[in-house]
Amino acid sequence: MWPLCLSLAQRRREGRPPQADGTPLRWSEAGGYALRPGWDAEAEQLFALLKPLLDRQGASADWTIAQLGQSLDGCIATHCGDAFYVNGPEGLTHLHRLRALCDAVIVGASTASLDNPQLTTRHVAGPNPVRVVLDPRLRVRGDARVFRDGAAPTLLVCDTACRAQAEARLGADQVIALAPGADGQLPLPALRAALAARGLRTLFVEGGGVTVSQFAQQGCLDRLHLIVAPVVIGAGRPGLQVRRADAMAQALRPPTRTFALGGDVLWDMDLRG
Repeated sequence: MWPLCLSLAQRRREGRPPQADGTPLRWSEAGGYALRPGWDAEAEQLFALLKPLLDRQGASADWTIAQLGQSLDGCIATHCGDAFYVNGPEGLTHLHRLRALCDAVIVGASTASLDNPQLTTRHVAGPNPVRVVLDPRLRVRGDARVFRDGAAPTLLVCDTACRAQAEARLGADQVIALAPGADGQLPLPALRAALAARGLRTLFVEGGGVTVSQFAQQGCLDRLHLIVAPVVIGAGRPGLQVRRADAMAQALRPPTRTFALGGDVLWDMDLRG
């Protein structure tokens, strides 16, 4: 099943139309991909979980998904920032699969600084995505692995006031400079447009909680995979933060599905539903 998923993502990247002839799939404009009979339960569950992403073909490829791993009490890390490991190994595999299926993986400056991640697909077969670091004020060290290891292209997104310094560090072709909005935040619709202009249309926002929340707050998030682990951290760092509801009738209630990931539960949230 996983090689089949990778082939569908590659078809999207190459701009080829969806096609299921001669494959174990059916395609329709209304329903996207569907499996033909003959798969086992594990393969069917993997396909069902990834189908909303795999269906992003052609004009619908402009799409953004995010993932957060959290505790039962809504924390993504302890108050000291320790997040190793909130979720189990199945969640890590899923994370790397999302990287492999998307054109680019996006992290904020805090995640890039604290975790010094590689943002590669080393736990699964599949291509490394382009790595995008949101660092308006250039807080991330220039020797961070994403800038120096050469494993995949990396783009730095900064405030226009820091453009010259960023370009001196990495080169003009690796820098996207954006003017912040009145609230001081980077305009994420403009970022999505800038990435699409580079051919990066299907995006994965990996973290942290502040970055994922900003994408949600600015209406730039189509899907969220929220993986909840059976652990209680207590007064840790919060995960998703959206507009506060004063009444339950105002609360966000997106269509959801649930999937078991080892001992964790993945909530698939359709934020456009």
